[in-house]
Amino acid sequence: MTVIRFEGDELEAHPDDNVAVALYRAGVRTLSRSIKYHRPRGIFCLAGHCGACLMRIDGQPNVKACRTPCRDGLVVERQNAFPSADLDALAAADFFFPRGMDHHTLMTGNRALNVVMQKVVRQIGGLGRLPDQPVATLPAPRRRHVEVVVVGAGPAGLAAATALGRAGRQVLLVDEQDRPGGSYLADPRFGLAAADRAVQCARAAGAEILRDAAVLAWYPEDAPATGAPPGLLAVHVHGQGLLRLTAERYLYATGAYDQNALFADNDRPGVLAARAVGRLLVQHGIVAGRRPVVLGAGPYARALAEALQGAGAEVIRVDGVATRILAARGRSWVNGIEVLDPGGAKPRRISCDMVVVAALPAPASELPRQHGAGVTLRPEAGGFACIVGGTGEAARGVWACGDVTGFVGPAAAAWQGTAVGEAVARTFVDQP
Repeated sequence: MTVIRFEGDELEAHPDDNVAVALYRAGVRTLSRSIKYHRPRGIFCLAGHCGACLMRIDGQPNVKACRTPCRDGLVVERQNAFPSADLDALAAADFFFPRGMDHHTLMTGNRALNVVMQKVVRQIGGLGRLPDQPVATLPAPRRRHVEVVVVGAGPAGLAAATALGRAGRQVLLVDEQDRPGGSYLADPRFGLAAADRAVQCARAAGAEILRDAAVLAWYPEDAPATGAPPGLLAVHVHGQGLLRLTAERYLYATGAYDQNALFADNDRPGVLAARAVGRLLVQHGIVAGRRPVVLGAGPYARALAEALQGAGAEVIRVDGVATRILAARGRSWVNGIEVLDPGGAKPRRISCDMVVVAALPAPASELPRQHGAGVTLRPEAGGFACIVGGTGEAARGVWACGDVTGFVGPAAAAWQGTAVGEAVARTFVDQP
């Protein structure tokens, strides 16, 4: 077991736990407070995309707890609360301004009152405090050039890298997570075994996997040092600094973001994305709730509900299309939801200890769009999806596959990845 220090107490963490999972396993539900109204915040996506788990870790503010692996002696604190995150006196702002507060126009009629109000706002607002120690030195940026860069080590990216590697191409697979596998790791129909097989196949084919590496942006104006066409990917590699990455071909398999449903108080701790609940169950062996409400009617919602039931949970299914979700109830943690059934005159309350939102994930199309790919709004596919041709080509030298082209799920994403990887490999002409 690994032991971390949480606000003066020692907590045991499993070897595969990140900080957010370790705290959840230990019963800690409120991880932080929101920037303005000091509403409680807990985990939502567990993928590093929602910003709900920002904490002070080893003296550094605003660190994503779900992206920080546990290690012995790690010091973890909650932030943006007084005197504590569990009982935050500054949450009175949420009580006194239930319809919202515009601090830009608040108390502007009196100059003296406005000066006082602005000082108070500066004290209670913001996220965290400055680091305990300044960064002494920054790692020098590095440069690297490869034949093919694949961004995203989920089902599509792993399958594409495998196909490219088998065709003899030099492939670098870049992924922001500490464990490759993507949505395999959150889906009880696939799970750890499917993720491990896909990773093994990619590595056996010769693909290199760079983990804990977040691609920040595509910079078309930056000239690489290799003589390749202009433009490079800026990649932040954890513990190593900036990598200026160029390639002959770029393939985006960036997947999709978890989305929330629209209802009152949907930001309360206890409202979780379905794939976060799946990741807790599949990757970490944690049954997130004993009486969860699952909002959604798709295949994944059904599979997750069945897996939770198999693990002993009393699952309540609510079809969010046929039933209108009005509000979540509870303060520091949800204890129910209010729904309006078709034809119903009055809302009814459903008691629960978790709300699992199985909304359609939204394609993560920002990077390929920066790189010249077109996008189109496809609500039935989750949102703004990357436009690709028959071989997956999205722009000159740029390809995309999997959920970034419209949410399809792990199996179809892997099939697309193989097809597009093979198509990219065919574009190379080997020199004698």
